[in-house]
Parts: sequence; structure tokens; C-alpha cells
Amino acid sequence: MREKLRRKGEVTGLDRLIELDVRHREGLREIEGWRAQRNTRSREIAELLRREPDAAEAAKAEVRALGERLREREADLEAWRSEIEDLLLRLPNTPHESVPVGADAASNVVVRTWGDPPRRNFEVRPHWEVGVELGILDFERGAKLAGSGFVVLRGAGARLQRALIAFMLDHHRAAGFEEVSPPFVANRQAMRGSGQIPKMEADMYRVESEDLFLIPTGEVPVTALHADEILDEQRLPLRYVAYTPCFRLEAGAHGRDTRGLIRVHQFDKVEMVAFTRPEDSYAELEWLVSRAESVLQALALPYRVLLLSTGDMGANNAKQYDLEVWAPGVQRWLEVSSVSNFEDYQARRSGIRLRRRSGEATLAHTLNGSGLALPRTLIALLENGLGPDGSVVVPDVLRPYLGGLARIDPPQERT
Repeated sequence: MREKLRRKGEVTGLDRLIELDVRHREGLREIEGWRAQRNTRSREIAELLRREPDAAEAAKAEVRALGERLREREADLEAWRSEIEDLLLRLPNTPHESVPVGADAASNVVVRTWGDPPRRNFEVRPHWEVGVELGILDFERGAKLAGSGFVVLRGAGARLQRALIAFMLDHHRAAGFEEVSPPFVANRQAMRGSGQIPKMEADMYRVESEDLFLIPTGEVPVTALHADEILDEQRLPLRYVAYTPCFRLEAGAHGRDTRGLIRVHQFDKVEMVAFTRPEDSYAELEWLVSRAESVLQALALPYRVLLLSTGDMGANNAKQYDLEVWAPGVQRWLEVSSVSNFEDYQARRSGIRLRRRSGEATLAHTLNGSGLALPRTLIALLENGLGPDGSVVVPDVLRPYLGGLARIDPPQERT
């Protein structure tokens, strides 16, 4: 365990956990001994009162001292138990053996690429310029309404966003996913079960009066659908797809990617979530990656698939792929999907088990993947579809959702 966690750069928590566990076990033994001693002396007091009153008073004092020691040690045990629970919740998942070992993104592996960036004989401008000139992105009014990091989509931009969501849901539903529409807030247990808290609580929007959180991803409520349930293995895999808005404070991201849509506090996403038998989860992971890829291929957007290293992937993940789309206006690969196998990490925290045909109950495996996240998909559509006259071509698969609209043209008049 220590070696696996070292690959993720986390050993201190494990060492402290072991230290506390030793203390806790020793404390339990002390308490058991003191309780037995106190009970024995308490039984002796009645007899001593008849025969040796002075000895009885000494025994009473000894019992009182034992009681005080017990109360102090019980308080210690409670504090240790609380810290142990917190450390266990913060302990990351262990990486799968196939994950490349490395400290950061420099050790990620490009698994494959698809498509070629379109060749242009004109300057391809960033989406924040393209979208404003088309009248579909309104950053000023987004900031006026809610502050920096929020945007208003207008006209064809709002329709394009809605078309993308509808297309993605239909696309995944046709592949066998069950569409669900969960709440956009989640309670603390749901957030804890998926691994969002306690580590990432500072990045969450919270409704303090009810201790609810605006969800940072659809993964949270959809994974919690089967919390504290035993699933029939003959019904697995269970595959769900859901559209949700996502809310993230990005508390540790000030000054990074602040222009345009690259990093915002509220965004839309279509999420895929799967529940499988342990022996099937890695085949399911590859299939989920292919489903996310199929969306990008349908949109004709050039992309690459990365296998993330131990130091770059999420703390909760056993293995993670990122799909990055090419955005020529900002000259960057932008992540539009993260597809992960959590093995039994979330299932253990959430109480999600499966019933084997033998009758045995074991932990299920959970997986999820963006299918896709909307802001950066929209960036790629605007920057890859840009024409020399400032218009943007709408991908063929989206046109039925837009009443046949093939191109978004700059407005004649702006408001």
C-alpha cells in the first residue's frame, strides 16, 4: 500500500493512519483492563466496608481514579477515531499497475490521436473574440449578474448549447445508457461517497442552511443513486447518462485560464456513469472512452487520448484517460472528457455492493466519464468551425436540433 500511494505522492497520511491505529488499539486494551480492575474493586468495596473501613475508603479512591483515567482515555479514543476517519476519507485510491508512474503531466502518455486540425489561410482567433463578434457570448453581462467566471449565452449560442446537450444525450441513449435527470444539489453523504469531500470541499458551492452542495459534476448524484444498495450481478453493467449543470468555485485556480470559457464557475456537462462487476471494470473503462470519442468524431473535432500518470490523475481514480480537443484559436489541447475507473473506492465509501450468484455480497466497481463537458467543446466548435468572414459552421449532426441551421453568422446589429 505504501509503495502504491508513493506513486501518487501520498505517504504521510498512511503513516499517520498506522500510528493512530496503533494508539487506538493500545487505548482499547488499556480501557478494557481499567474497566475490569474498576469492576473488581467495586465488588470488593461492600465486603471491605464491613471488615476494613479504611481499606474500603482507599478502594473507593482507587475506583474514582480509575474512572477519571477511563474518561480521559475515552476522550483520547474519540479524538483518534475522528482523525482516523478523516485520514481514511482523504487517503487517495491506489493506481492500477498499467498507469504510468510519474510526478506530473509530463509523464502522461498519448495513446492515440484522431483527425487533423483544419488548415486556414487566415488568422484563427480565440473563441472569446469570435463569440462576442457573433453576439453569442456575453461575458460582461455574465459578470454583471454573478461575477467573473460566469457567462451569458445568447441567441444562436444558447441554442447551440442546448443542441449539444440534446445530441449527446440522444447519442449515448442510443448506445444503451439509461437517461436520468438527477437533482442539481447533493447532500454531504453523496459528496463524501463519490470522493469530492473532504479533500475538495473548498471548491464547492454550499447551501449552508441545509448542508447541501451545488454539484460539481453529475457523477455525484448519479453514483449516489445506488448508495447503500445491493445490486444483482446479473443486471450489471448498469449504465446511466445525465445532463447537469456543474458548479465549481475553483478556489485554487485564481489567475489560471481566466479568459473566455476555458475555466468558469458554472458549466453544462453530459456525464456517463457505470456500475460493474470487478472483473469487468477495465473493459468497461475502454468502452466508455470509445463512447466519449464517438461524440468528438461525430462533431468532426480533432482530439487526442491521454493515459494520465500517477502524479497527474485524480486522487480518487485507479486509472484515468483524458480526451483533449484541439483549439486552434488558443493554440492548445483542451480537456473535454475525463474517463475513470474508481474500482471499489467509491463503492466502499457509498455502500454499493453486488450480489453474486453464489449469494456472496461484494463491492461493485464504479466508473464515469464526461460525454462531454460543454464549455471547451463549444470553444473547439467556434475555433475549428470559424470561416474567413467570421461565421462559424455548424456540424452536420447538430443541424436537426437547430432547425437546419448550417452556419452562425455575425449579426447585422448588436444590442
